[in-house]
Amino acid sequence: MLRVDTLRLAPLPSLTFQVADGECLTVEGASGSGKTRLLRAIADLDPVEGLIFLDGAERHEITGPQWRARVRYVAAESGWWSDTPRGTFPRDAVDAERLERQLANVGLTPEHLDRDIGHLSTGERARLAFVRALQGEPKVLLLDEPTAALDPASAALVEEQIRFQLYAGRIVVLATHDVGLSQRVSHTRLMLPKPRAATLQPTGGPA
Repeated sequence: MLRVDTLRLAPLPSLTFQVADGECLTVEGASGSGKTRLLRAIADLDPVEGLIFLDGAERHEITGPQWRARVRYVAAESGWWSDTPRGTFPRDAVDAERLERQLANVGLTPEHLDRDIGHLSTGERARLAFVRALQGEPKVLLLDEPTAALDPASAALVEEQIRFQLYAGRIVVLATHDVGLSQRVSHTRLMLPKPRAATLQPTGGPA
């Protein structure tokens, strides 16, 4: 179980919620409401006040790399630190046959791993990042707009794989603007309030 207790991400109200094994929580809200910041906080990528537990262990009780091995964040546009996707996959956690199946499940082939990053489409990179996050069998997947850059056929494949991860007992926290996707895969929904627009207050003019 993933449990978030009194997490504080200004200007949002304090957040407390939990997600059971095999369940999906979708985080919804307008652009700028804090969806990405919330996912990054859960992944322990940004400093944040509050407690985050996974199966009873609080994130500060283990090292950052150990936490992120169990709690994987997939950004809307993931980073690539090699000329090809293969160079960014964890070599010690990759089973070649299993990886080939995972790629096929989202409409890709092993050849995509060796193409230059600059020659891949946005949708191909998004699907490769999703498959990369599955390596090492993390307990939690934090997915930021996983289907936003995909055509309908590819989006359907990724959606099916999200369901498969839930069937396997993983926890999914999904940030999305896609109401249909949210309705189809989520067990619970968290709606973040709209960000407040800055307003100018009269000061009476310069002295």
